[in-house]
Amino acid sequence: MLMEYKPTIGLEIHVELKTQTKMFCSCLNDPDEKHPNVNVCPICLGHPGTLPTINKEAIKKVLKVGLVLEGEISEYSEFSRKNYFYPDLPKGYQISQYQHPLVKAGALKIPFSDKKIRLTRVHIEEDTGRLIHQKDSSLVDFNRAGVPLMEMVTEPDISSAQEARIFSEEFRLLLRYLDVSDADMEKGQMRVEANISLSKPRLETEFPSKLGNSVSKIKSETKFGTKVEIKNLNSFRAVERAIDYEIKRQQEILEKREKVVQETRGWDETKQKTVSQRFKEESHDYRYFPEPDLPPMRVLEVEEFKPDNLAKQIPELPWKKRERFQKEYGVEKEALGILLNDKDLSDYFEKVRTELLSFNKKEKPGVLTKLLLNYLTSDLLGLLKEKSAEVKDLLIKPEDFAELIAMIAKNEISSRAAKDVLKIMFEKGEDPHSIIKREGLRQVSEERELEKIARKVIEENPAPVSDFKKGKANALEFLVGKAMAQTCGRANPETVRGIFKKIVS
Repeated sequence: MLMEYKPTIGLEIHVELKTQTKMFCSCLNDPDEKHPNVNVCPICLGHPGTLPTINKEAIKKVLKVGLVLEGEISEYSEFSRKNYFYPDLPKGYQISQYQHPLVKAGALKIPFSDKKIRLTRVHIEEDTGRLIHQKDSSLVDFNRAGVPLMEMVTEPDISSAQEARIFSEEFRLLLRYLDVSDADMEKGQMRVEANISLSKPRLETEFPSKLGNSVSKIKSETKFGTKVEIKNLNSFRAVERAIDYEIKRQQEILEKREKVVQETRGWDETKQKTVSQRFKEESHDYRYFPEPDLPPMRVLEVEEFKPDNLAKQIPELPWKKRERFQKEYGVEKEALGILLNDKDLSDYFEKVRTELLSFNKKEKPGVLTKLLLNYLTSDLLGLLKEKSAEVKDLLIKPEDFAELIAMIAKNEISSRAAKDVLKIMFEKGEDPHSIIKREGLRQVSEERELEKIARKVIEENPAPVSDFKKGKANALEFLVGKAMAQTCGRANPETVRGIFKKIVS
């Protein structure tokens, strides 16, 4: 059996910021550009004699993130040159930050937990280009070179692969709520790098006390193991699986009394394993020095960078909304995750709920909210995914969606018919009353009419009636199904079920 080792994990998360132009030039920052090497200029391509200028909007976005994460906004900050060679790095160096980042410290809380992950720093730099590998060659696209890139570095406070994934998801949620980045991992707008080491658990040693028969205990000091970095994880699933794999790999090495090599590894999605890329560089390998072409920044001397002014632009944060939705609306954990993951969807939910409560004041708010959430997070979300559409493109007005839910709650329309109505509303933006009237979908609720249909079904199906009398529950469902077919799904199944029980018994 393998000995238990304590994982120590820190993350570095790179995020492409949502700005109109690149970090140090006026080229467009367009992640959706399909044609290679069109958003380029002599500055971002590193031509001799060119001079960079600082993108003010990018600085502001990083400071917003730092403020929300309770970090310390630096009064003084500067850019540095990080020197290394790679084919997609046009200058032969990257303009980054080293000794004087924009934000120091801070923390982010793990959802549904009391644990906070401390942050080391949040700084800004420029992104590299992109390599496109073909069968016998590699091509370079410099459209991404020079795009504003924010890097957030955590302290080694994370203790499991699952915790790393949850932390990364919460950080992306924050980025989207602040509108600093779309953080689309499939497009490379957010990349996670994990630093992992294993150490032996703290051991307790017992020894007799000199003062008597009592036993004293001494705990040995825990030392961090050798750190291995996994680069460029581009999905939350990859974050969790890569870290899990690396923990097991290092554990097996240590069990064999061998040494873990400090190196940089990549994640092979196909083989579901980490693979060695290169030996890990140290900071001195990059030969950092202050960027001579950019002036130092006295950050807090700029009026719009002052914390009080930044705070005015901060919307309701995801963890505040999560707490409010739980307390005010009673939204449960699973639905919370769906709503909060899409700010537009959560805003739409609140608008519909407000309209819904005004339509139906007799029904308990909790019952209506639960019904609304059911149709919103399953049926409506399913239609959006089917059409690859977004909430902001919805044709359904909040008041129309609320009216449909109110009609379901009042048993004016069956749940089956409601799905058909919702689909037409989604495609055409019509109000539910018009659709129901045109399509003849209003629920049959007149008991005399339903009893007449039930007696006809009983007359035509003597065998199932006999089975039902013998106590076979499936026979009743068969009869109900026949009656529902007679009404084209416009009857309330519970009402029909009750009528059959009354007649047959």
